[in-house]
Amino acid sequence: MIGIVSHDGDIHASAIRAELYRLGGEYRMLDTAHIPIDATLTLEYGSHVDPYSGRGWAARWHEASTGAPVEPGDLSELRAMWWRRPQPYQVSPGIGSTQDRFFAAGECDAAVTGMWACLDATWVNSPDLDVIAGRKPYQLKLATEDGWRIPRTCITNDPTTAREFAAAERGRGCRVIYKPFSGTPQTWRETRLLGRDGEAQLDLVRLAPVIFQEAIPGGVDIRVTIVGERIFAAEIRPSGTAAEFDFRIEPEAPIVEHRLPDEVMERLRTLMRRLGLFYGAVDLRLAPNGEYVFLEVNPAGQWLFVEVATGQTISTALAELLMSMEHAHTISRSRSRSGAQRTVLA
Repeated sequence: MIGIVSHDGDIHASAIRAELYRLGGEYRMLDTAHIPIDATLTLEYGSHVDPYSGRGWAARWHEASTGAPVEPGDLSELRAMWWRRPQPYQVSPGIGSTQDRFFAAGECDAAVTGMWACLDATWVNSPDLDVIAGRKPYQLKLATEDGWRIPRTCITNDPTTAREFAAAERGRGCRVIYKPFSGTPQTWRETRLLGRDGEAQLDLVRLAPVIFQEAIPGGVDIRVTIVGERIFAAEIRPSGTAAEFDFRIEPEAPIVEHRLPDEVMERLRTLMRRLGLFYGAVDLRLAPNGEYVFLEVNPAGQWLFVEVATGQTISTALAELLMSMEHAHTISRSRSRSGAQRTVLA
């Protein structure tokens, strides 16, 4: 069985569910926002749980709205997991104080993340590695070690340092962009050029660190979606000047399939292995001299906009990867049980 950690409003999860259904794969959706109000999670340990499996533990997830369990009732039978879009826990509004609400949310997180760690499953991607791999400073460090060209970068909350970096880039004849580490639908910020207005407000970086980088000219972004060993690359050329350094601003930007050199694809696979990821959406910038510049990798990045534009079969590749992981785990456990039975009989 394949577990999908996401929610019904996630169109990417819907696409994979459709592909799994088409391919004959079995899956179950687990929405963490249902904990603790709309779902109950029960973990049990000890020889009384299932004396025949030798596992000694069980996890059951019941949807409170219907009283029915998410099948399989025992989540310990899940063999492949897709960590897509976990949602915040919905703490009861009846808990009044902020301190108590934080405590309740922390208790939910301790139980749920503890259950994730117990699962004998292969993750796309491991929740723990997903957090580490998503850290942009760490990505840049690994990329430089692997021989990638990256933009000259300064991450700081020191206004003086930010001004000195911008001045040094201007001295090289280069422009500077700035961007946040992350964002939500409520706090989303695009990558922007640092102009006079931005420089006048650099004292505000004292409030929170900001990523400043050398602006790579050319206006050509390469979005690379990596699924296991398979690589799907697409070229994006925004036409609007406002979208020169962030194609997300121009949703109608032309997107076409792009052929990466073999050497670049191998470096991407190396980076993914070092990050411990099976899936990732990598953003590259094609410099005027033809060099590929590494910008960042999103361990759970979107791909449907590329798939729709290019016809690349990314959804199918991801569904097939999950099914192959489930199959490999099933065979492995079957062999282990057969070996244990032979030992007992002997």
